[in-house]
Amino acid sequence: MSNEHRYSDAELEAIYRVIRERRDMRHFIPKPVDQLALERILQAAHHAPSVGLMQPWRFIRISDGELRKQIHGLVDEERIKTARAIGEVENTTRMAEFFRLKVEGILDCGELLVVALCDKREQHVFGRRTLPEMDIASVSCAIQNLWLAARAEGLGMGWVSIFDPVKLGALLGMPTDAKPLALLCIGHVSTFYKEPMLVETGWAKERPLSDMLMENGWDSK
Repeated sequence: MSNEHRYSDAELEAIYRVIRERRDMRHFIPKPVDQLALERILQAAHHAPSVGLMQPWRFIRISDGELRKQIHGLVDEERIKTARAIGEVENTTRMAEFFRLKVEGILDCGELLVVALCDKREQHVFGRRTLPEMDIASVSCAIQNLWLAARAEGLGMGWVSIFDPVKLGALLGMPTDAKPLALLCIGHVSTFYKEPMLVETGWAKERPLSDMLMENGWDSK
């Protein structure tokens, strides 16, 4: 069946390829990121959909080296607490495995961005009255856009969520009703992981789409 709105086969393959090859990167080459490329991927993020067109995303570019080190310290502090929590919930072997994982590339990546929810979100009711977390969903769409654009530009990106949002918000002078959601490490890489890093390291296994797909109701099997 013809569809006049369909992209060409080559364009479709490029779109599906970048989705397939997107990876959560942790290993970077300390090389500057072209500023025009950075602007393009930020524009891609800004083109994301948002509930009620509230555009709740805010981006803070970390260009100060000392501030980057302080942020790394916050992540390392939470990394230790996360490892201990894993040990309590699972076992000490799993905790040791977590300690061996590289969970961030903050000191190596060419660019570090903090992505946050905006302040004064209570003013936005459209689409959020019963689902207030749709502001987070909107920011996640922006991050995904940025991720795919970065991959298309040949740049790696890693989403770091191991930090205390209150401490990071205070460090950056954010309003108390704003909230940091992500540290994005962006930069050049020597190679992209063939599989997600957590799969390559044996930490976890991916489940097939069939395990997540239901029809006409919740499948409790």
